[in-house]
Amino acid sequence: MTIRNEGCIDPAQVARIIDTVLDPEIPVVSIRELGIVRDLQCTHDHVDIVLTPTYSGCPATEAIEAAVREAFADAGYSNVTVRYRLAPAWTTDWITDEGRRKLHAYGIAPPVRRAADEAARHERPIRFFDRRADASVPCPQCGSAQTERLSAFGSTACKSLYRCRACGEPFDYFKPI
Repeated sequence: MTIRNEGCIDPAQVARIIDTVLDPEIPVVSIRELGIVRDLQCTHDHVDIVLTPTYSGCPATEAIEAAVREAFADAGYSNVTVRYRLAPAWTTDWITDEGRRKLHAYGIAPPVRRAADEAARHERPIRFFDRRADASVPCPQCGSAQTERLSAFGSTACKSLYRCRACGEPFDYFKPI
């Protein structure tokens, strides 16, 4: 996230305001930690925020926009513009390390990072992932790698439903995009 400040708000205050806006589908992760805040610019009496939804049909987009406006209004800023940027498309690479920790603590396995994926993301803006069951998804409950995919779709379209063979617990896995 880029914060550009031209005289109206302290960047640290802007970050604090944005961090109060939680994802409505995963209410332990802020929209900054999820990586959907692409740009934020402040001028003398105006705040301009650019968001990139996790996917173009995300049903939470309007709720997120309303929450952003409300958070800034609560902080005393009523002149707020929220815009959307669809390119480049959001990727799970943009989830912060703190966001990944919070997903895990909430019981959602964060997208697995592989060395090949890390190298490829600098070479190609779009990567293709094998959508077959990935046995290397660690269980967020017990840490076991003995897991299996039950369904390609979990509680939302961006997650798959897995089960841990070690502890028997089901869990969502945030699909890499």
